[in-house]
Amino acid sequence: MRHPFITRLVSYAYLIRLDKPIGTLLLLWPTWWGLWLASSGFPDWSILFIFTIGTILMRSAGCAVNDYADQDFDRHVKRTQGRPVTSGKISGKEALIVATVLALIAFLLIQPLNTFTKILSVFALLIAIIYPFTKRFFAIPQAILGIAFGFGIPMAYAAVLDFIPLEAWILFVGNIFWAIAYDTAYAMVDRDDDIRLGLRTSAITFGRLDVLAIGVCYGILLLSQIWVAQIAHLSSYFWCGWLGALGCAIYHLKLVSTRSRTECFKAFRHNNWLGGFLFLGIALGLAIN
Repeated sequence: MRHPFITRLVSYAYLIRLDKPIGTLLLLWPTWWGLWLASSGFPDWSILFIFTIGTILMRSAGCAVNDYADQDFDRHVKRTQGRPVTSGKISGKEALIVATVLALIAFLLIQPLNTFTKILSVFALLIAIIYPFTKRFFAIPQAILGIAFGFGIPMAYAAVLDFIPLEAWILFVGNIFWAIAYDTAYAMVDRDDDIRLGLRTSAITFGRLDVLAIGVCYGILLLSQIWVAQIAHLSSYFWCGWLGALGCAIYHLKLVSTRSRTECFKAFRHNNWLGGFLFLGIALGLAIN
């Protein structure tokens, strides 16, 4: 029989989604795009370490806040009924304590960085806290998710350059549309439940135009990457990654066009590869002339 302490630790691990690294990767890829571009190649090891660990910590904190915010809804959705807070394994208060501790550790982690980056981190935290509640009133909360998941981009430029150039904002906007694309696919899985519970998601807002909307968002992402590649003078090796990302986007559209829960969820999870291909393109475009 498992010791109560171990059971509690396992519940905390589920709370911060250690069993589901996909969310961390979707947050990490844009951060790495920004770090590599701002550094014109491989970034300083200390900055890479700070941003990578900080990304993991903030994603975990965001999950804890999300479960606290959604505890009254999660119990009515089969896919989320077993989450620690809504199932009673962890109290809402505990979830907030976990989120606070993780956010504080992340803030301590960035202390060696400049003041500009620290100021931006406060805004990043506020957006991460606000996002879970936007599903109650905002038609496309996935856009807020995109801001939260892309905030590592301006922070990376601020940390490396101490200012944020145009290419960073183009990259940032592209990431917002990417988040709308993959999280709409995710929202399509729970669309019927969300309608029943009175929640707002892009899958509900777009309705029968959901697949077209996802395609448009992917298009904006891929075009924004080309624009950034031109500004940053990336070599033609950039296209190796970009074409891989294009292939992923086409595959995802094929999956979501079925509107099957299983296929839509598969499309969401596969976005890790799309983000990875874009990172590969940026890294190769900078490394090989």
